Amino acid sequence: MSKRLIVAIDGPAGAGKSTLARRVAERIGAVYIDTGAMYRAVALWAIRQSIPTDDAHRLEALAHHAKIEFLPGENRLLLNGEDVSAEIRTPAVATAASEVAAIPGVRRAMVTLQREIADRSSIVMEGRDIGTIVFPDAEVKIYLDANTDVRAQRRAEELTTKQIPFDLDLLRQQIEDRDSRDRNRAASPLMQAGDATYLDSSNLSASEVEEEILRIIRSKTSNGKALVP
Repeated sequence: MSKRLIVAIDGPAGAGKSTLARRVAERIGAVYIDTGAMYRAVALWAIRQSIPTDDAHRLEALAHHAKIEFLPGENRLLLNGEDVSAEIRTPAVATAASEVAAIPGVRRAMVTLQREIADRSSIVMEGRDIGTIVFPDAEVKIYLDANTDVRAQRRAEELTTKQIPFDLDLLRQQIEDRDSRDRNRAASPLMQAGDATYLDSSNLSASEVEEEILRIIRSKTSNGKALVP
């Protein structure tokens, strides 16, 4: 079947979007796109260039010139040809990315790139505004959520695995601050699309959430089967 499928998964930081979107993409034969990683890449480049996160003009120019690539079949991202997959996952880059992502010009540059990727294949894309702004006509929209304590604990486990030091109370505060920035920013705020299916992952395993998302996809596609690129 030639029709391309777009699965849009939105939600706050730590809700499990990246893990689930990657697993679902593998199951249905689609390309997984981590939009948060794209903003982190721009933020990392800004940090390296000593560009303040409130310098909208220079950050927009940076976003337009950034060459961001996802390696097929791998959870790896290249920034201007350099593998920065690990470096973009530090707390400092995460905080900067939330601030950079609030700049309208940066978002326009990233949305253009995201749509170009979707023109080439079926995708599972996750972020903050995929179902509301990037792909408002997506066949499948899911808003994945979880309570703050669960999200903080998940982030702590991720950092522990990567041997990155952290303070749990600070992680929780950073998540709350990021939620506030994401939901109250003027450009593409985090919100649930009116036609998105709400899914709370707080008390579900990753496998349970994965199966529920696949069920939603089957119910939304005309023939009940996942489409492939």
